Amino acid sequence: MSTRSERACMLCGIIQPMKRFQVDGCPNCESLLHYTESGNVTQCTSPSFEGLVALGEANKGSWVAKWLRIDSFAPGLYAVKVNGKLPPMIVEELEEQSIIYRPRDGSAED
Repeated sequence: MSTRSERACMLCGIIQPMKRFQVDGCPNCESLLHYTESGNVTQCTSPSFEGLVALGEANKGSWVAKWLRIDSFAPGLYAVKVNGKLPPMIVEELEEQSIIYRPRDGSAED
């Protein structure tokens, strides 16, 4: 499910309107992807995603949040699956910071 203005972050899966990514960045990944400074919104978010999970303050112990690896993220709406992958250059930058990128498109294996 997606609409024209909503996009999902390819790193954490949070769903927000494109304008919010441009103005406020991602509440979980801004320090890594720098949406507001770099213009990475179109490269690092996807308009194509499936499923929705609402994460609230009280859901921190939720098995669904743990399964999606969002249990330490900001409250909000998250995509179960985000179609697309981060550009190789961004993945390299994350690896330089010792961050392992796990695509949220269903291709990552545990």
